[in-house]
Amino acid sequence: MRLSTPWRKTILTATVGTIAAAGTLVTAQSPRRPRPEPPYAHAAWMNKSLSPDERADLVMKELTLDEKIDLLHGQGMPGWGPPKPNAHLGNGGAGFVLGIERLGIPFIQMSDAAYGVRSSAMNGRYSTALPSNVGAAASWDTQSACDYGALIGRELRAQGYNMTLGGGVNITREPRNGRTFEYQGEDPILAGTLVGNRIKCEQAQNVIGDIKHYAVNDQESGRNEVDSIIDKRSLHETDLLAFEIGIAVGNPQAVMCSYNAINGDYACENKYTLTDVLKKDWGFKGFVLSDWGGTHSTLKASAAGLDNEEPGENFFGDSYKKAVDEGKISQAELDDHVHRILRAEFAAGLVDNPIQKSVVDVMGDLETAQRIEENSIVLLKNSNHILPLDRNAIKSIAVIGDHADMGMISGGGSAQVDPPGAGSPAWLSHVWFPTSPQKSIGAKIPPAPIKFNSGADPAAAAAMAKTCDVAIVFVDQWTSEGMDLPNLSLPDNQDALIAAVAAANPKTIVVLETGTAVTMPWLDQVGGVLEAWYSGSRGAEAVANVLFGDVNPSAKLPMTFPKSEADLPHTTVVKPPPHSQDASPVMRMEGAKPSFSVTYDEGLKVGYKWYDAEKKPVLFPFGFGLSYTTYSYSDLKVTAGASPTVTFKVKNTGSRAGVEIAQIYAALPESAQEPPKRLVGWSRVSLAPGESKEVSLTIDPKYLSIFDEAGDKWKLVAGSYHFMVGGSSQDLPLTKAISLN
Repeated sequence: MRLSTPWRKTILTATVGTIAAAGTLVTAQSPRRPRPEPPYAHAAWMNKSLSPDERADLVMKELTLDEKIDLLHGQGMPGWGPPKPNAHLGNGGAGFVLGIERLGIPFIQMSDAAYGVRSSAMNGRYSTALPSNVGAAASWDTQSACDYGALIGRELRAQGYNMTLGGGVNITREPRNGRTFEYQGEDPILAGTLVGNRIKCEQAQNVIGDIKHYAVNDQESGRNEVDSIIDKRSLHETDLLAFEIGIAVGNPQAVMCSYNAINGDYACENKYTLTDVLKKDWGFKGFVLSDWGGTHSTLKASAAGLDNEEPGENFFGDSYKKAVDEGKISQAELDDHVHRILRAEFAAGLVDNPIQKSVVDVMGDLETAQRIEENSIVLLKNSNHILPLDRNAIKSIAVIGDHADMGMISGGGSAQVDPPGAGSPAWLSHVWFPTSPQKSIGAKIPPAPIKFNSGADPAAAAAMAKTCDVAIVFVDQWTSEGMDLPNLSLPDNQDALIAAVAAANPKTIVVLETGTAVTMPWLDQVGGVLEAWYSGSRGAEAVANVLFGDVNPSAKLPMTFPKSEADLPHTTVVKPPPHSQDASPVMRMEGAKPSFSVTYDEGLKVGYKWYDAEKKPVLFPFGFGLSYTTYSYSDLKVTAGASPTVTFKVKNTGSRAGVEIAQIYAALPESAQEPPKRLVGWSRVSLAPGESKEVSLTIDPKYLSIFDEAGDKWKLVAGSYHFMVGGSSQDLPLTKAISLN
C-alpha cells in the first residue's frame, strides 16, 4: 500500500540545512566549578590496567542480590506494554538496563541500529541512513564494513546510546525473508567477515556491539513459534559458521538469540547453541540477550545460557529472584550471567568513557554513506555500453518512477531510520529518504531537460520516454521485519511499467531499489540495470555518479538472483497454521512450545551451492557484477600446506581504472559429500588501465573443512582439492588441483 500524498511530502521535504541543524541547541553557559570526584573514582575496579574479567570480579563482590537481578533484564520499551516505573530513565531507544550508580557502572542504553540509529526524532536528533546491510555487503569490502560500523558507533554515542542492536548476519537461505536487507548475503564466510569488521569498528567507539539473530532465524512468518529443523553438520557449516567468523573477527560483547526454536528448543533457551557451542566451543565471554519478547522461561533459559531478558522482566525479574531464594537457581549460575554483563561494559569501554551527547558530523557522515553506496551499486546489465551515460551526446532524459523526483525507499521494521525533519514514522510505513534521483541526474547535465513521470500510468510514462534520448526507470520493492514477501516480483505493476517504457525507448535503464533479489521478466528488453539496494541518505548522488561514470562500479552480488521462485529450495514460505498464537502473550508463558516446523532439507546447499548442486540456471549468480572496464586472470599457483596459499595475476584489460573483486572457490574431495564449490577467499584489486597485479591469499583451513557430527568438530578430508579463481561463482577461468592430507 502506497503512502498518501501529504505523508509523502512530509517525509521528503527536509533540506541539508535542516539536517545540519538537527540536534544543535546551543545555550550560553556560565563557567562551572569542577565537579567533585565520585566516591568510586579510585575504587579497585576503576583501574584500567586490569583486565575486564578482573574488574568485573571486583564489582561482583560489592553487589546486592537486587542489583544483580536488575542487570538481568530491561526496563521496558516505549510502545511495548504498559510503561515501567523506570521508563523515564531511558533514552527513547529499544530498551535499557539499569546501571549501579554508587559503583560507577553506567546504564546500558540500547538502540536498534541496523543501518543507522533508530528513533532519533524522538530525541530531536538526526541519524544518517547508510545503505542496507545486504547492499553494503555487495562491496565485499572490509574497510567499508569498518567505516559503516564506526559511523553508527559515533552517532549512537552522540545521541546518548552505548549499545547497538545491529549486527545481523543470518545468511540468505530464504530470499523472501522480510529482513534479508538487514543481513550480509548468502555465504557464511563473506557474511561473517563483513559483520565482524563492522562490529570491531563499532565497538572501537566505546559501544557494546551485538551480533544477531542467533540462529537460523530465516523467515518472519510465524517467527515466534516456528521450529527450525536442521542437522548438526548443516547448522555448523552454514548459519553458525557466519556467527563463528563474525565473533572471531569482531569480538562483540553481546549476542542476541532469536525468536524461533532450533530442533525443538527455543533459541533463547537452547543449551546446545548458547552454552555448548557459543560459550564453550567458541569461548564467547560476552552476554546473551533475548530478542524482544523472545524469552519463554526462567529456569530453562537461565540454565541454557541466556543472560539478559529484553525488553522487560517477565522471567528474569521477580520470578528469577524467587528461584534464587528457593535454591532452584544457584548463586554460581546467577553470578555467571551478571559477570558477563559487567565484563562487557568494561571491555567495550562503557565504564571508562561515559556518554556525552554531542552533535554528529552530518556532512562527513553523509559523505561516508555516499561512498559506501558507490561501492555497493551492482551493474547487472550494460548492453551496447549504454552506460556510462555520455554527457555530450544526451540532449534529454526521462526519469520515471514513484518518488523518483523526491527520494529513495528504505527498509522497515526495527531497522527503520527516521528521515530528517519528519518525525518518527508509524510502524511499517513506507519511508523514502530525501535524496532525489531527478535532481541528482539533472545536476550532471544542466543544459539537458530532465522530464519526470511517476509511472502511475505506464502508457503516459512510455509516451514521455519515447521523446527522450534515454529513459531511467526507478523501481522499488519494500521489505520489512514482521513479514515475508509473497514472491520476488516487483510490486504495484512495476514490471509492466518497465516493459512499456522499454518498448517505447530501447535506451532504457532500470535502477532497482530493493531489499532482496527480484525477478526480471523485462530483462531482455532494457539496455542497462543497476542494483542500488536501499541506498541510504545520499543514494541518489551515488547512483548519478555511477550512471555518468564518475564512479566505476565494482560491487558484486552477495546473493544469487534466481530466475523464479520455482527454482528455490522451498517454492513457498512455510507459514503458521490457522489460529496460531504467534506474537501473542501465550507464546511467552513458561513452557510454551513452537506450533509448527520448517525442515531445512536443502542442508548444506544454501544460495549458490543449491543452484550449483541442482544444476539450475540463475538470473545473476553469486559474486556477479559488471564494470566499465574489463579484467583478465592468469598464472594460478597453489601451494599446499596446513594453510594453502593461492597466487594469481589480475590485469585491467580496459581503458578505465577500476576495482576487481577477485574470488577464490574450492571444490572439496568427493568423499566430503559437499556441494560443488564454496567461496574460500577474495581480494579487492585496484588497477589502472593496462596494469597487472599479483594476488596472494592464504586460505584458512577451516574454510576447507567439514563439520564432523560424530566427532563434534571440524576436520579436513584428505584428498584432491580443486581451487578456482575468477570474477564470479560462475566465471572461474583458472583452476588447479592439489592434494591435502
